[in-house]
Amino acid sequence: MSDPIADAHIGWAPAIRQRRKATMQRLVTGGATALVFSPILGLAPAMGWLAVYVLIQGVEAWLAEPVLQGRQETPKGWRGPAMDAVLALNAGWLGFLSAPLWLIGGPMGGFAASILLSAGAINSVIMSAGNMRVFSFTVLPQLVFMALTPMFMALWGAERSLIIAVAIGVFCYALFCFNTRARLRNAMLAERHALAEAERERRQVETAMTERSAFMTAVGHDLRTPISAILTGADYLRAAAPSSAARQHIALIEDAGLMMKALLDDLLDHARLNAGRMHVESNEFDLRLMLAQTARLWQGQARAQGLRLRLEGAGQTPRWVRGDVMRLRQVLNNLISNAMKFTEAGTVTLKVRSWMDDEGAYALLIDVADTGRGMSPDQLQRLFRPFDQTTDGVAARFGGSGLGLAISRDLIELMGGRLTVRSEPGCGSQFTVSLSLSQGRRDADADDIRDEAITPLAASARLDPLAPPPDIAYAAPPSPPLPSPPAFENVAPDDDAADARPLRVLVVDDHAINRRAIQLILQAFDCEIVMAENGLAALQACEGQVFDVVFMDVRMPELDGRETTRRLRKGGGPNARVPVIAVTADTEPEDMSACLAVGMNAFVSKPLTPAALLDALSRTLDAAAESEADAEAAA
Repeated sequence: MSDPIADAHIGWAPAIRQRRKATMQRLVTGGATALVFSPILGLAPAMGWLAVYVLIQGVEAWLAEPVLQGRQETPKGWRGPAMDAVLALNAGWLGFLSAPLWLIGGPMGGFAASILLSAGAINSVIMSAGNMRVFSFTVLPQLVFMALTPMFMALWGAERSLIIAVAIGVFCYALFCFNTRARLRNAMLAERHALAEAERERRQVETAMTERSAFMTAVGHDLRTPISAILTGADYLRAAAPSSAARQHIALIEDAGLMMKALLDDLLDHARLNAGRMHVESNEFDLRLMLAQTARLWQGQARAQGLRLRLEGAGQTPRWVRGDVMRLRQVLNNLISNAMKFTEAGTVTLKVRSWMDDEGAYALLIDVADTGRGMSPDQLQRLFRPFDQTTDGVAARFGGSGLGLAISRDLIELMGGRLTVRSEPGCGSQFTVSLSLSQGRRDADADDIRDEAITPLAASARLDPLAPPPDIAYAAPPSPPLPSPPAFENVAPDDDAADARPLRVLVVDDHAINRRAIQLILQAFDCEIVMAENGLAALQACEGQVFDVVFMDVRMPELDGRETTRRLRKGGGPNARVPVIAVTADTEPEDMSACLAVGMNAFVSKPLTPAALLDALSRTLDAAAESEADAEAAA
């Protein structure tokens, strides 16, 4: 098998493209040449020579057009020989000008001819890009005319020794041209080898990144199942714990499960960012409310550590803006968590400043400052390096993966902003988020009740806790309290007997652990639960009885959750309109859109927590009841 890099036509197309791009340069040079030599040759002959020269450039440009557009890479077909002839004619016509310069202009004209030929030859060597074929038809004709120099010198009576010296010089110049072409070719081959090697290594790196991302996704999906079981089981045990000591032990299990969940989320976010699969959204949200909620969420832990948590400037920020509120909240949680981790006493301050920029958007600066130990210049250089905790023993003492700050920086850059840090040993640290958010369209005074709740909070120097402090510090903030049990009695309001019956739930998941986890959460509400281990079994179950809600795992063998839901909706059976809640580890926007597109009503992400599952169930049943009421009213 031949090596394409050693092909005989290597460099032909680049040489033709290079010459094609230099067409205007040759036209200008030709015009200047005719003008300069017109006093020697006469105006009419010089203009005649220029007209032919311009015509040749036009023909060459026409023949080179397919090569310039990338439609031809080798001199195949009739264009190859035609291009050879035009190249030879182009160089020969320029070289031909040397003859009348010698014959009419005498020795001084010959001197001008020698300069013209040497300049044309070296330009043609460079334009040949090392290709021997282009070199032969563009340089050799000019070298032939240059070889006639000793003959013209003899014609004008030059001395024999001078003629021999010039002949040797012409020979050396020809060798120089051939040697330069060889060097150009070798340089081009080395460049192509380097580019080919770089491309091969790039593909290898991309393949490795893709495989690693796929591996991380698969492992993450598998890990979410046991974490869901741990969190669900711990919640069940806590509710039935006979003593305070038992509840403390169970709280330790819950905290460990939440830490595992936070670490897993960080690893998956890092893998998605590296693979370029992380996307940010642009939705309207209440910036003041988000800042207040974030600060309140961490107030309990700050009190537990003996720290003060301050929120400054939130009341002067714009209220409704557009951006990715979930990712911005994630970044702020990471920064506050990091500040509390390294602050033993004093204050953690969340300070916000904003103003309108020249483009009509809000420029936003969010500072997270602490009074902790600070960092050295060496630690600052390593701060945003993944898995690097900057100080030995940090992971053992505080936990975490060392990914939070790296993910935060990448997320802010993905949103078009910057994350910077200033710190000195013993003087604390200050992280600054610089971001531009476009204006929201909603009226800032549309919700007075919420505004009244936020303004005093933003203006206060010290926030009041909303929940009791956690037992230990962990990477993510504490999970919210469980929502109230869903109003199951409102599912079927038509009939009193139906009001009293238990909620019929179908749980579809290929993992028995996940099915048991959902069953454990729902059994406290006396639900009738039917299990199905795959999509086909779920469709069979839906043919035999009516369900009030279906929990559908998205990833299953044979028939996945989306296809199962699509068939359920299309089948027109007794459960064609039953609410379906997707249970999924894939939380990207495109995954959620795909679930909604096939007819799923809501989703809950893995690892499962009782709070998240019951909240999704409550919202889904409320929406179903409202939809049924609207349908009855319309009828």
